[in-house]
Amino acid sequence: MEINFELYKVFYHVAHHRSFSEAAAQLFISQSAVSQSIKQLETLLGSKLFFRHTKNIQLTKEGEILFRHIEPAFHFIKAGERGLNAVQSLHSGEIRIGASDTICKHYLLPFLKQFNTLYPEIRINVINRTSPSCIDLLQKGIVDLSIINLPPQVNYKNLTVYQLQKIHDAFVAGNSYLPLKNRCIDPHELEKYPLLILEANTTTRIFFDDFLKKNSLTVQPEIELGSVDLLVEMAKIGLGISFVIHEFIAQELQNGEIFVLHVNADFPARYIGLVTNDTIPLSVAARRFSELLGITVV
Repeated sequence: MEINFELYKVFYHVAHHRSFSEAAAQLFISQSAVSQSIKQLETLLGSKLFFRHTKNIQLTKEGEILFRHIEPAFHFIKAGERGLNAVQSLHSGEIRIGASDTICKHYLLPFLKQFNTLYPEIRINVINRTSPSCIDLLQKGIVDLSIINLPPQVNYKNLTVYQLQKIHDAFVAGNSYLPLKNRCIDPHELEKYPLLILEANTTTRIFFDDFLKKNSLTVQPEIELGSVDLLVEMAKIGLGISFVIHEFIAQELQNGEIFVLHVNADFPARYIGLVTNDTIPLSVAARRFSELLGITVV
């Protein structure tokens, strides 16, 4: 079946924005032209792609299936266009990086500053998501590379992983818990205290849950958040014990605002990693940024 790519492009924008008018604005065509393109595509495919309502639209089941394939294809094509435009040039263009806000603040900022100093005409676009979501962005071609907390098992199809900085997990508390300082604490003793933990679907939470399982602990977190910085702030004011990355709390430890609990358990080292998509050639800018991180992408 031969279908004009322009029809798929119209479909992508309508599905992405859930709006015929917004798709028309993005494509610089009339809303009527968008509507006609969608009708033509539905006829050619023999499937209804959208439920049309007065104020909004929704994808049908068939539309959802098509969008799951069209979305990454669209981003791959755009990545190819950017790659061609950036060949042998660092005087224009964009680099798109997926990373959590924690990694941005505590690891990436110096490299972003250095890259901007070296290549001020390259636009830096950082998309903040959890590490698993950054992998999804990379697989869809929405970002050029992702900097993530590597999970315990790394087995990504069509992705290459490079280890960057070694990191370690730690339980920390504020001065309200000073009696615990400098003590060797049995893991089961933690069950008595309120624990402040990152929300589910984050890599650090995976390591925390693994720690509970290995030590046969039954814990219901007191607070679950999406921000490590907030977990540290709550530990400072005595709301509980937080599970965080040791390398990211150096300033608070130096200031005496929190301290690390000496828990009698094994906390294996893990890594921050750079991940690239094997199916999308990296732009010159993305390669230069990788080199600043100490990685030569092959």
